[in-house]
Amino acid sequence: MTPARAHYLRVSAEMAQAHTQAGSGLENCTEYELMLVKLAADRRRLKSVQSMERKAEVKRGLLPDYAPWIDGVLAAGRGAQDEVLMSVMVWRMDAGDFEGALDIADYALQHSLVMPDRYQRTTATVIAEEVADTAIKQQEAGNGPSYGLLCAYLELLTHCDIFDQVRAKLHKAVGRAALAEGLKPQAAEHYRRAIELHDKVGIKKELEVLERELKKEQQPDATGGGS
Repeated sequence: MTPARAHYLRVSAEMAQAHTQAGSGLENCTEYELMLVKLAADRRRLKSVQSMERKAEVKRGLLPDYAPWIDGVLAAGRGAQDEVLMSVMVWRMDAGDFEGALDIADYALQHSLVMPDRYQRTTATVIAEEVADTAIKQQEAGNGPSYGLLCAYLELLTHCDIFDQVRAKLHKAVGRAALAEGLKPQAAEHYRRAIELHDKVGIKKELEVLERELKKEQQPDATGGGS
């Protein structure tokens, strides 16, 4: 995409938002309709890909084309319902771009934006589940997101109504991120909260090991120097 085209998309998004009431749609905006056409074409391309890993790679390649539109929408701050925005939020999460998705998630929750019908879940639930699932997958591959970034999502969703099982998965991911950064007490806290929310979240053995380590570290050194 040329810089001129990127600038045009950003300005178009800002103007479309400026002429739309908060909470209403952008269906009569020509540039938005063109973005929907592109979104539909890209979704068809993704549907033809079987591998989930490959889908994430394809999304990473597609996402830069949407960045100017997203920047314009967020800059305008009008809160109009936008299927492109909400789809890109999920794609960024699927692609592991949690930082890039965070601003959209915050904006979507602030303006009570809803997910496209195909997701069949509330916006808060989609955010929590997509972040948790992708983060856990990355963690199991040895390359998860930072503790601070996942905590930002947890804080963002504090007062949202989400299924306990989904919030439990998010605490599991946050706990693992904390442990990866050597924050054992914080990790144990999130593991316990995850189990409280959903007994079968799959973190009990990890918590048992972690609690033994913490207990051992808290014991006085029996070999320490004494009189």
